[in-house]
Amino acid sequence: MCKTDEIPLTGHSMPPQVPASARSVADFFNRALSSFQASGSKFKIICTAAPGVHRGGRQDHGNPTPLPPRAKPRTLIVLDSSFNPPTRAHLRMATSAIHDFTHKQGQGLGALRLLLLLSVNNADKGAKPAAFDKRLAMMWAFARDVQRNVRSETEEESGERHDGAEVEAGTFSVDLGLATVPYFHDKSAALAESGFYNGEEGTNGVGETEQVFLVGYDTLVRIFNPKYYGPFDSTAQVLAGPEATPMQKALGPFFSRAKLRVTMRTDDEWGGADEQKAYLENLFKAEGLSKVGGNSHWSGRIEMVEGRQVGADIVSSTYARAAAKARDSARLDLMVTPEVRWWIEHENLYNE
Repeated sequence: MCKTDEIPLTGHSMPPQVPASARSVADFFNRALSSFQASGSKFKIICTAAPGVHRGGRQDHGNPTPLPPRAKPRTLIVLDSSFNPPTRAHLRMATSAIHDFTHKQGQGLGALRLLLLLSVNNADKGAKPAAFDKRLAMMWAFARDVQRNVRSETEEESGERHDGAEVEAGTFSVDLGLATVPYFHDKSAALAESGFYNGEEGTNGVGETEQVFLVGYDTLVRIFNPKYYGPFDSTAQVLAGPEATPMQKALGPFFSRAKLRVTMRTDDEWGGADEQKAYLENLFKAEGLSKVGGNSHWSGRIEMVEGRQVGADIVSSTYARAAAKARDSARLDLMVTPEVRWWIEHENLYNE
C-alpha cells in the first residue's frame, strides 16, 4: 500500500479529477444538507462515489446520488470525522484499513464498503470555520482520492497499467453520510436501522454487516470517558451488583455489531507511541475497563495500529487550516490531497 506520507505531491494547477461543473456539485450538497436538516432524521446516506470507469487519466463517477449495494457488504468501514478539512491523515487511515482487510484478512474489495460520515451536531465541535456543505464537497473529492489510491495499489501489485484504456477503477464504493446524533453508539445504531446496507440480492452468504469505526487515539480516550454516559461511581457500582452501568448500556450494543480500529496519534499533545500503547494495555487489564464503567469483553473489539511514520510531518486538520490561512501552498500540499486543496482555494476556505 502506498503510505500517505509517500503520496506524491502535484503542482498548483486544478487536479484532473475535479468535476467539470464544481458549482453544480456544490449546489447539490447545499440542497442535500438543507433537506436532511429539515427532515428530522438521525442518519442519511446522501450520495455514493461508485466504482468509476477510468478514461485516459480521468475517473468518472457520474453525478452525486445514493447507490445502495446490490449485495450486503461483509464489512462497512466507517470514517467518522469533522472533515474540516479532510487530510492526508484521513487518507492514510482509510487506505491502510482497506489494505489490511484485503491483504491480511483475505476479503475482496467487493465485500467492503467505506462510509465517510459527517456529524452536523457534533458533541464537541461546531460548524466553523468551514460550513457543512463545503465540507461535503471536499469529502466528495476525498472519496475519489481514496479510490484512486486503492486502484494505484492494485495496478502496482498486478504489474498492469491501463493508460488510455477504459477499466474498472476499483470494485468498492464510498458513501457520504450525515448524522445528527453525536456519539458513536448512536451513530452505529442509526446506521444499522437505516437498512441502506441490507443489499438488494439477499444476504449472499453474508450475515450481519460488521461495522469498523476508524478513530484516532484522541477519540478513543473520549469514547471511554465516563462523562459522556451519565453519573458513574465505581465503588457504588460494586455495591449495586450486576446492574449495567451507563457506559455498558450505551456501548454494549455498539460492540456487539462494531469494532474500533484506533490509529495512534503521536504528537506533543497526546504523547508518544509507548504512552498510547500503555493506555490501551491498562484499559485491557482485569479492572481497567470496569473502573470507568465498561466491560472487559470489549477488549477483543478494539485494535490499535501505527500512525504516521517516525520523522514524518504531523498532519492534521488544524495544521491544514493554518496553512490555508497563511496561504502557504507548500505546507498545505503536505496536509491535504490536490483535489481537496482545489476546493479549499476555490471556495476561499479558512482565510479568516
